[in-house]
Amino acid sequence: MEPTLEVEDREGGVRVLTVSNPSRRNALNDELLARLDAALEPAPHVRVLLVRGQGGHFCAGYDLTHLGPPGEDGRLPDDPLVACLLKLERHPVPSVALVQGGAVGAGFDLAASCDFRVGAQDAFFLMPPARLGIVYSPEGLARAVRLVGLSRAKQLFLTARRLPAAEALAWGLLDACPEDAEAHALALCATLAAHAPRAVSGMKEAFGLLARSGLSPEDVARLRQVRGEAFGSEDAKEGRAAFLEKRAPLFNGR
Repeated sequence: MEPTLEVEDREGGVRVLTVSNPSRRNALNDELLARLDAALEPAPHVRVLLVRGQGGHFCAGYDLTHLGPPGEDGRLPDDPLVACLLKLERHPVPSVALVQGGAVGAGFDLAASCDFRVGAQDAFFLMPPARLGIVYSPEGLARAVRLVGLSRAKQLFLTARRLPAAEALAWGLLDACPEDAEAHALALCATLAAHAPRAVSGMKEAFGLLARSGLSPEDVARLRQVRGEAFGSEDAKEGRAAFLEKRAPLFNGR
């Protein structure tokens, strides 16, 4: 089956967005991101978004075959991902991630970009950029810090440890981990959709403004340089190859 994004508008203003890429455990690629970006265009009848993955997997991350060196124009390979998740994070209506199975890499960030996260008993989170030789986006790092704090965010990103559902709940990464995660997520969506749209969107925007700790233009430029160097490094090439070949990487620091 070809990768696709299933968009279903349900009664009550609930828009369900289902990432479907079964051969790669719902990994994202540029085509899926373009479809997600289009589905995130505000619509008067949409009052809440439910983001989920097909077939018991949330999202295995960004398709590694799309993560090569930076372009000659300075474009980083994950620029479309960063832009799309920022659009989701700043969407005027609230969003709920239904996390079943793994939320890995970009899948972790996809869930973190939503306002709420409901996890199934088998949910887990994993951030592997240190194993892939890349520097994750400052936007994604900031989301993790806001959710779990600086020390725990460092644990997740620098050790690439797997965080199971119970621990994710204790850390505040998950808002709930009930026996029937889907029913709980849909009930939460119904509650959010039932409230005054302008009040909800206004308060969501206010919370977003309060959460931002802006970087200077110099900081942004420096981080982009660091990330570009990492994406184009030998270690990044080795990290991708090792991941796809299911072996331990051999990094040389170049």
